[in-house]
Amino acid sequence: MATRYEFRQVADTGEVQGGRQRNPNMTEGRVVPYLRVANVFDGYIDFSDLNEMAFRPSEIETFRLLPGDILLNEGQSVELVGRAAMYQGGPQDCCFQNTLIRYRAKSGVDPEYAVQLFRYCQQIGVFSRIAVRTNSIAHLGVSRFAELELPFPSLPEQRKIAAILRTWDAALDKLAALRAANLKRRVWFRKHLFTGYARMPDHVGEWRDVSLRDVLTEHSLRSTGAEEVYSVSVHKGLVNQIEHLGRSFAAAETSHYNRVLPGDIVYTKSPTGDFPLGIIKQSKIDHEVIVSPLYGVFTPATRALGLILDALFESPVAACNYLRPLVQKGAKNTIAVTNRQFLEGKLHLPMDPAEQEAIADVVNASQAEFAGIQDEIEALTRQKRGLMQKLLTGEWRVPL
Repeated sequence: MATRYEFRQVADTGEVQGGRQRNPNMTEGRVVPYLRVANVFDGYIDFSDLNEMAFRPSEIETFRLLPGDILLNEGQSVELVGRAAMYQGGPQDCCFQNTLIRYRAKSGVDPEYAVQLFRYCQQIGVFSRIAVRTNSIAHLGVSRFAELELPFPSLPEQRKIAAILRTWDAALDKLAALRAANLKRRVWFRKHLFTGYARMPDHVGEWRDVSLRDVLTEHSLRSTGAEEVYSVSVHKGLVNQIEHLGRSFAAAETSHYNRVLPGDIVYTKSPTGDFPLGIIKQSKIDHEVIVSPLYGVFTPATRALGLILDALFESPVAACNYLRPLVQKGAKNTIAVTNRQFLEGKLHLPMDPAEQEAIADVVNASQAEFAGIQDEIEALTRQKRGLMQKLLTGEWRVPL
């Protein structure tokens, strides 16, 4: 990094130490909680899944974490190695494992500045470049990290830079809280609004347990040769293969590919992450596209009903509960289910198109809110990355 700041070895600015190796057979000493890679994320520490093991009294003194300590992932994937967060307090006598590196700032170094600097180094690949790779894991290494030379301006400048970047972090934290509230509200929708337990005002129409074959129709349209090839993403729904994946994975001949109309429901018969039995999504694309012939494509009785199904099946639990009785999994994790079998499951659904529209309006509003929050998070993240590049390299100097 080009900089006007003085470069100093990390070891000259703070104490660098690896954690204690995990030893399940160790019983001597006192059992205390400890942090590992699974607890340390970019900018925050997750205490919801703590492990414990025995530490001798001398080891507790050596590996005990203090507020202001910075923890970095020593062993991680190449993209995430060196992921850093500051410890600001936690369980009594909390220690750390050797999958983490601890940095404790010396006099003249602001820990808040140091953690921002380390986070920036991780994001732009400084740590991945010095890491040693073994199979799929990259190891930052205590000595390699300690010998790394990084820019450290004067203490007043460090504090000013840290204060500026904290402002962006605070804004991102608030947006993350809004996003979490939106997702929590959508869980409520699935349990109440999509089941008829809570009714929309002025709607008293019938709800019935119906097979999907009563509300979805397989039109069996094929490609005309003019449509773009799309895939299905867990978080984005139908996406252009080239734009989303960088290239097309379609066969040379696509005349047998399934055509998807705007508003159609698409079922992917392949396990993906939290969806071991496949993904069910509605096409929000405003024009016709084509998908693999392995996908099932169905037109809903009303577009609003399709939107309700899409919102219901964005839950891994709801998708698995519907698909489990219908799907058979092969020895190689393959999914065996015909399009006809997919339609045999039953759901409790509103029959009145007006009530379907009212519920769909709520879903649309919630999804639009989520998209707006997500766009703002991405914009602020880009802004902060740009600020870090300017401030942490000395290209922009802060007034003191």
